[in-house]
Amino acid sequence: MGRSIYFFGAGQADGDAQQKDLLGGKGAGLAEMTRLGIPVPPGFTVTTEVCNAYYASGKALPAGVEDEIKAAIGRLESLRGAGFGSPEAPLLVSVRSGARASMPGMMDTILNLGLNDEIARGLARRTGSERFALDAYRRFILAYADIVLGVPRDRFEEALGRARRQAAAKLGVDATRLNSAELERKVPDSQLDPESLAALIQRQKDIVLGATGRPFPDDPYAQLWGAIGAVFDSWKNHRAQVYRKMHDIPEAWGTACTVQAMVFGNLGDDSGTGVAFTRDPSTGERRFYGEWLPNAQGEDVVAGVRTPHPLSRPGEGGGADDESSLEARMPAAYAALVEVQGKLEQHFRDVQDLEFTIQQNELFLLQCRTAKRTGRAAVRIAVEMAKEGLISQREAILRVDPGSIDQLLHPSIDPSAPKSLLARGLPASPGAATGQVVFSADEAERRAGQGRAVILVRSETSPEDIHGMKAARGILTARGGMTSHAAVVARGMGKSCVAGCSAISVSQGRMAVTIYDDHGRATGSITVKDGDLITLDGGTGTVYLGAVPTIPAALSGEFEELMAWADAVRRLRVRSNADTPHDARTARNFGAEGIGLCRTEHMFFDEERIQAVREMILADGELGRRRALAKLLPFQRSDFVGVFREMAGLPVTIRLLDPPLHEFLPQDEAQLQQLSRATGVSAEDLQRKSEELAEYNPMLGHRGCRLAITSPEIYEMQARAILEAACEVAAAGIEVEPEIMIPLSMTRRELALTRALVEGVAEKVFAEKGRRVDVRFGTMIELPRAALRAGELAEEAEFFSFGTNDLTQTSLGISRDDAGRFLGAYVEAGIFAKDPFQSLDVPGVGELVEIGRDRGRAARPGLKLGVCGEHGGDPSSIAFFERAGLDYVSCSPFRVPIARLAAAQAALAAEAARGPRATD
Repeated sequence: MGRSIYFFGAGQADGDAQQKDLLGGKGAGLAEMTRLGIPVPPGFTVTTEVCNAYYASGKALPAGVEDEIKAAIGRLESLRGAGFGSPEAPLLVSVRSGARASMPGMMDTILNLGLNDEIARGLARRTGSERFALDAYRRFILAYADIVLGVPRDRFEEALGRARRQAAAKLGVDATRLNSAELERKVPDSQLDPESLAALIQRQKDIVLGATGRPFPDDPYAQLWGAIGAVFDSWKNHRAQVYRKMHDIPEAWGTACTVQAMVFGNLGDDSGTGVAFTRDPSTGERRFYGEWLPNAQGEDVVAGVRTPHPLSRPGEGGGADDESSLEARMPAAYAALVEVQGKLEQHFRDVQDLEFTIQQNELFLLQCRTAKRTGRAAVRIAVEMAKEGLISQREAILRVDPGSIDQLLHPSIDPSAPKSLLARGLPASPGAATGQVVFSADEAERRAGQGRAVILVRSETSPEDIHGMKAARGILTARGGMTSHAAVVARGMGKSCVAGCSAISVSQGRMAVTIYDDHGRATGSITVKDGDLITLDGGTGTVYLGAVPTIPAALSGEFEELMAWADAVRRLRVRSNADTPHDARTARNFGAEGIGLCRTEHMFFDEERIQAVREMILADGELGRRRALAKLLPFQRSDFVGVFREMAGLPVTIRLLDPPLHEFLPQDEAQLQQLSRATGVSAEDLQRKSEELAEYNPMLGHRGCRLAITSPEIYEMQARAILEAACEVAAAGIEVEPEIMIPLSMTRRELALTRALVEGVAEKVFAEKGRRVDVRFGTMIELPRAALRAGELAEEAEFFSFGTNDLTQTSLGISRDDAGRFLGAYVEAGIFAKDPFQSLDVPGVGELVEIGRDRGRAARPGLKLGVCGEHGGDPSSIAFFERAGLDYVSCSPFRVPIARLAAAQAALAAEAARGPRATD
């Protein structure tokens, strides 16, 4: 392990912005801001290497680190003219986590560390405010007891409620019938007087003693060692683990820990705290944006306990109160903040998320980091920054997370639809979401696991709610602003969120949301209970009763520009999986360059068609099967005509019938009786026939090309439908490029037989229609043997499409239908980095793809290679397919833009790996 401590202060810093791996994002940002001359309270960062060593040594700081920390505290004391543990001139510190990747709210922070009874009295004398000193002390005890000592916060709720009721009595407020939420409205923290606070502190200490058997620690250094250990411990807490999995953050990174001199935003009306963004993180608009609270600590803004005020005066047509803005209340501090934010965005060349505190009109920056943003904002910001010359077009392509584009493609509220307004809040994260109301994260996760759509409703969310937020379709909070925990996390997830909805009060006991009028009185007219349906419009901050219709997303001009830039640099082509003309049209609208997988069996499930399919399956002989297939032929031909017309000359890969036939058979008695009436065969005989066709392991049974070997008339009908459709569309002057694909092949002989079948049908159709069309013949590689024997398969096939869904199943010996029961444990245990059905198992399945590539192209140079499994829309899998030199990927229509951007990023990464481009 190298150096353990990196100091910053007085314009000098040991570290810089390039050391995120070592100092975490927070520590690196503080060091860089210090170097830039931006006002930052001095402090030091304990590195991520110390965190990893802490875990390696059984949760103990490595030898010598405590001495280094004490030396750094000494430097802090000199800079601040105060003493750590000194009652005469108290130095208080914050202890904060900071991983290299931003994880808002997932790990722990402790403020006001260094207080005990004597030091609190000294702080009161030094600041001239006993109320301030006692409020800082009770906040510190609460946070330290929860985070370090493991005493749950709810143990302190009753004590805080008693303090509020004592203060209410002194204020003349009748609190006898108020619940906790209503009491907090009437008696906020700022109304707690010194006497109430002193009594509250003693009750908090009693709770700690009763819960732990030990008194609350008075020694500031004991407090410090406990806090640093707790910050490192929080790297592996449940919510941090959930967040890391969601965002693919490796556990091995560890977190840094920053200890920093406290500055106070709660020293009176000339102080405050806030969070700001150099551009709007929801829309991407180029405007300084954020919120602040007067006379408050930073945790008040982030936690959403109070609804904050805007930073700026409203522009023309705005609606905020001029007098509530920071610009109006503290114009000098606001001007300094505007200058700082411009300097930081120019320096880092990206949108910055800033935390600041103003102590008696003096501005301090506590954090800067790359801001999280919605998908829509990410696209707009990247494009506009490229046009402004801050970044290049290539950097713009790399700036947008492909997965976040999914947010742009979701529907929004239909403005013409009837709706019943429930309440209005802040538009914290755009998008529409409808679901059942639930009031706890655990219940959200449970019901979502049952397949239900849920909306998580909370007074305010906390990091412990992360699993429920992930499971919910949307989040609604009564308190908090646009930079609260709920808002920031929801934006990162792409979830609809309405925050700061002050018209509602959430009563956990009654499991209801009660609506208030503009005067804060309960109207009693509307109560939304657990399980009721509501709809959120995260773009406007509106909440509606019931389900409200939506309309498709409209893509912005910036989106089209970014996609054009991406298309210009990517090598991989992007096709779509599409089974109907409507799917094909959608795919083309999203930029698909063909169809990589048309699953013909999906055309069979219409009521009239499924009847003919069942007749074919249950027929006694070939003649009966052909009669049933003749009924299907016109339906298939019509579908293919529609698909070819929509794709207008782009390649269309059509997979012949693949699934086992039992999937088409009647599933209940009513369907069986209906089929009996249609065929004239008794229900008993049909049941017997169905049982004969049943298989123990149908996914490895009589399916795919095996159907063509035993019943070639099935593939004959499908080949005829495809080729007749192609001739019809070609006759209308529309170019067609059909590709017929045989599924589940593993031997050359299978392909030779099916190719002869297809070519025989083709010659008949061309003769009948008096025209020929070019048609390619290929196969899916979805069995390990097919990959290993790809050389001999390529002697018959003109293209391969890797069916990575089945190739994963058959390679790993894991059924994707049953894997949900244990794959989570495999990922948890580190056996798989990710679910291999979502992101390709590159060491295993990926090697089979490479073997198939090499052996196939050795036998047939120029062999076209594609992917048509779900992995074709996964960005990390696409990066592998680019490195593997495949020709195209295919994915669902709505993932086509994701794949286009991911393919461009993969191409740029491959180019960077090859070294600098040649220049003139």
